[in-house]
Amino acid sequence: MPDVREWSRHDAARFVRVPGPEDDKYSRGVVGLRTGSVAFPGAAVLGVEAAWRTGAGFVRYIGGGRAADAVMARRPETVVSTQASGARVEAWVIGSGTDAATRTADDEHELREILDDAVPVVVDAGALDLAAGSRAPLLLTPHGREFARLQARIGASPDEDRARAAADAATRLGAVVLLKGAQTLIADPDGSVILVDAGTGWLATAGTGDVLGGVLGALLAANPDAPVAEVAATGAWLHGHAGRIAAGTGVHGGGHGHPIVALDVAEALPRAIADVLA
Repeated sequence: MPDVREWSRHDAARFVRVPGPEDDKYSRGVVGLRTGSVAFPGAAVLGVEAAWRTGAGFVRYIGGGRAADAVMARRPETVVSTQASGARVEAWVIGSGTDAATRTADDEHELREILDDAVPVVVDAGALDLAAGSRAPLLLTPHGREFARLQARIGASPDEDRARAAADAATRLGAVVLLKGAQTLIADPDGSVILVDAGTGWLATAGTGDVLGGVLGALLAANPDAPVAEVAATGAWLHGHAGRIAAGTGVHGGGHGHPIVALDVAEALPRAIADVLA
């Protein structure tokens, strides 16, 4: 059995940076997102919104068409370009709102360039199939069905013990695996696992995973020397806490709360961060 430890508010506070007088937009962290598609332009908006709301100093969006237009309409602070080549960032988020089945050769070439660089990459949804063999420090963020497909791709046997299964996948891939669920598990390639139980059932709605990707990208960019697994656990904790705030379930998840949409979670992130820093 892997060593499993639970992540707390106190743990998360260590990775939330308060900008000081010497900081500028670059030192606060530059995040690049290559997300969204013609079919799912909203994924780009949600990830970008979350990166800004988590405290990124500079956000770059790579893409065009409806997704880029939607990003600029919602967040005009964002720098938009059509190519990732030459973009200077401290962390990437890729794959959210994309489908590997519709990926072009140019798309794949650019994604593989990102995955083979030295910058940490949050890999979600339609880019998970490219993770194996990549050289960049990776943080994979599958939900249950995506994780089952990932297991099959790397030759891992199904395991009812989620912690053990996540740890096995992380070791096989040499990457941190964040397995989404009512209890989120973050597995490090060294075999250790962190459990984050800080959410609400109302988070089980479309787009909240895209928000999580933006949170993770912003935190990785702001904490370049920190262990990826611990930064990931902090992102999952903040995302869950923002979900509780948005749903009105209280700090400890008490009460029934009410339905939310993904953008509600992104908009609640500043309060979630303020709570951690209080």
